[in-house]
Amino acid sequence: MAQSVVVQVGQCGNQVGRCFWDLALREHAAVNKKGIYDDSLKNFFRNVDTRRNGDGVDVSKGKICSLKARALLIDMEEGVVNEILQGPLKDIFDSKQLITNVSGSGNNWAVGYKVFGSQYQDQIVEKLRQTAEHCDCLQCFFIIHSMGGGTGSGLGTFILNVLEDEFPEVYRFVTSVFPSGEDDVITSPYNSVLAMKELNEHADCVLPIENESLFDIVSKINQMVTSGKPGTTVKPESLVTLNEGGIKKKLQEKPFDTMNNIVGNLLLNLTSSARFEGSLNMDLNEITMNLVPFPQLHYLVSSLTPLCTLADVNIPPRRLDQMFSDAFSKDHQLIQADPKHSLYLACALLVRGNVQISDLRRNIERLKSSLHFVSWNQEGWKTSLCSVPPVGHSHSLLALANNTCIKPTFIELKKRFTRLYKKKAHLHHYLQVDGMEESCFTEAVSSLSSLIESYNELDVTKGLPVHDPLRLNIVI
Repeated sequence: MAQSVVVQVGQCGNQVGRCFWDLALREHAAVNKKGIYDDSLKNFFRNVDTRRNGDGVDVSKGKICSLKARALLIDMEEGVVNEILQGPLKDIFDSKQLITNVSGSGNNWAVGYKVFGSQYQDQIVEKLRQTAEHCDCLQCFFIIHSMGGGTGSGLGTFILNVLEDEFPEVYRFVTSVFPSGEDDVITSPYNSVLAMKELNEHADCVLPIENESLFDIVSKINQMVTSGKPGTTVKPESLVTLNEGGIKKKLQEKPFDTMNNIVGNLLLNLTSSARFEGSLNMDLNEITMNLVPFPQLHYLVSSLTPLCTLADVNIPPRRLDQMFSDAFSKDHQLIQADPKHSLYLACALLVRGNVQISDLRRNIERLKSSLHFVSWNQEGWKTSLCSVPPVGHSHSLLALANNTCIKPTFIELKKRFTRLYKKKAHLHHYLQVDGMEESCFTEAVSSLSSLIESYNELDVTKGLPVHDPLRLNIVI
């Protein structure tokens, strides 16, 4: 059984990470009734006997002693990390997993990447190695960060670069939260475009998330809860709409925990096949192998369905076929996109729960005539079936699409960057950082333009007739 390590960087990364670890513990607690340290727990957790040798000794099997997350928590402001260490999750982390400062990066990519990157590089490498040494078979690093701030974008992408140098054989999956158009960080277009260049060059897979989409999903959940329809109430032990302390919060007052929980659910479903048994398992290396036909085009659009799984709302489960239809509708995407009307390079369906292979195949056949796939990959489907459903539900579906619908997100980001850069607004804050030159900006926007052009070239092929490939005629 392979292991994964989560590297959460910056305020956003650590807030999402906190929700992910909370949800992961709840999910395993619901499945693992006997308190045995099994292979599924081993993926994200160590089992440590803290009674011996001070720091504790790893116990590979038997009863759970003390679970420690396979994680590294990094932030140049210590507020969120301190909250985690003082909260209900404090026992799964220790000081060897933390790197913090008090000054912050000032919403400046250059400070995060150039200043703190060089300042903390040795410490980061050492802690990453310590974490890796506790793994029997390290398969993947999951990096969680935001694109708009300074630490998440700058130090987050610096760490991505370090991971490629130090662990070139280990997959690098990045969950990147993109800023909204009304973002209160004025320099977020600079930070995001500078970070995009690093994602283009050093990530194996990127799962883009947009705050606007998350907020829309939370609003739909809120409408369900307040609709007054029979049964549409939040479950008493909701995994999503309650915080770690179990105190219900109104969604209108603070939607961010629910938004972060949606991203946490994305990671749980993404790794469900690696953690639990199923009739059709999908490993993380199969995602990169099947969904990334060109190295640069490694951005995967994700959707989760049904939404009531996220909301933990007491309503009758939607029909299975409806769940598959929802996965391709724009209302369930975690970015503002409509994949159904754009061009697919490949698509993966990760199903959890009581679903048969025949159900999966039937729905693919039903839907594929309405979807546009590139001519050279008309059968570009990858599927998995995990037998363990999300807590309290019979089934769920995560769809990952390598689709040209991501292009408008990048075009909008380039427009916002260009508006600032034409006036050279706020540029001096970056150029006063040692090692930061104006060429960094031109190279970054050039990298983004190249990515957009790659999607343009694919979009041109949409609607072209599909020809059967030539085959050898074998004479008998």
